[in-house]
Parts: sequence; C-alpha cells; structure tokens
Amino acid sequence: MSLLLPESGLLFWMFLSFGIVVFILAKFGFPVIVKMVEDRKAYIDESLLLAQKAHDQLDQVKADGEAIVENARREQVQILSDAAQTRDLLINDAKDKAGVEAQKLIAEARRQILIEKEDAIRDIRRQVAELSVNIAEKVLREKLDQKKEQMDMINRLLDEINIPKS
Repeated sequence: MSLLLPESGLLFWMFLSFGIVVFILAKFGFPVIVKMVEDRKAYIDESLLLAQKAHDQLDQVKADGEAIVENARREQVQILSDAAQTRDLLINDAKDKAGVEAQKLIAEARRQILIEKEDAIRDIRRQVAELSVNIAEKVLREKLDQKKEQMDMINRLLDEINIPKS
C-alpha cells in the first residue's frame, strides 16, 4: 500500500516544492496573467465602445441620408411644379401672342380687301364712264350728222344751263 500512502518526507518536499511554485506563480506569473486578462478586457470593452459609436454614427448617417433623399424629393416635386407652371405660362403667353398676331393679320387682310374693293369699284366706274362716253359719242355722231340737229342740241344744252341764246 505504499502506493496509496506516501511517506512523510516525500509529502514534505512535495508541499515545499508546491509552495515555491505557488509563491513564484503568485509573485511573477499571476500578475502578468491578470494584467494580460485585464488588458484584453479593456481592449474588448474599447472595441465594443467603438463598435457602438460606429453603429450610432452609421444610424446618424442613414438618418442624414434619408433626410437628404426626402429633401431631394421635395425639391424635385417643387422643381417639377415650377417647370409645369412655367410651361403653362409660356403656352398661355404664346397663345395670347398668336391671338394678337392673328387679329393683326385679320385686320390687315380686311384693310387690304377694302382697299382692293375700292380700287376695283373705281376701275369699274372709270370703265363704265369710258364706255358711256364712247356709246354717247357714237350715238351723238349718228344723230348729229346734220347741221340742224347739231344746232338744236346746242340750244337745248344752253337752255339746260340757263345761258341766254344769241
């Protein structure tokens, strides 16, 4: 049974070597291990804090981006509305100008037609007067071939204009 029960000298040296190892570990090993664990914990805490800040910044950037997109949409709607109003104004202005121009053209055409009508009437009157004179001349030549008829005609004309006969 010596395997199960060690001797007292062996126990003493085992406790002494175990105590020295524990003392050395407690004096030199554990502070280094604890420091490394604390450094690692601080690094992890700092990383978590930075990750949280990055997440917050990302949320802020997303919110800013959404605000910018919403603002751009509002500006787009405003620009399209302004463009539609400008288009309508331009169309109405063009219609008004076209109406005024059409009225001017119609008035000018009416004036031109009136002038041409008056010219045509004058021309017709002149032609009628020429024809009347030509017809009267031919008729008078036939009737006034004789001297007596000529004298009667002269006397009649003088009577009409109230000139005393000689």
